[in-house]
Amino acid sequence: MNFQQNKNAINHELEKFITILNELVPKYARLIKKKNISDEEKTELGDMEHLLIELNSKITRIKNTLDDHLYGHKFDLYYKYKKLANSGDSQAEAKRKHLFDFFNESLKGEELFNWN
Repeated sequence: MNFQQNKNAINHELEKFITILNELVPKYARLIKKKNISDEEKTELGDMEHLLIELNSKITRIKNTLDDHLYGHKFDLYYKYKKLANSGDSQAEAKRKHLFDFFNESLKGEELFNWN
């Protein structure tokens, strides 16, 4: 599979996931607010809670993996280019500056770190 096929497949699956989640979450919210809940609804509510907790964990794991690969690789490149730039390599200095700007913008947008 080439990049465009991977991109299309990921986008398709994410859209399906979002559609299903947009059906599930309001139903969960209705059940959690319901006063007279049947035993069947209690079971369904419990199952939904477990699923949502599991999904949250998986989404966090995906985000952390993406952050590790994206930012970790860029940090490695930054220090590689910094070392080369310090020895006078002007192309490395331009690349180091580009990465520095990327990190600076990421910090401003709170994208790089989760501040919780």
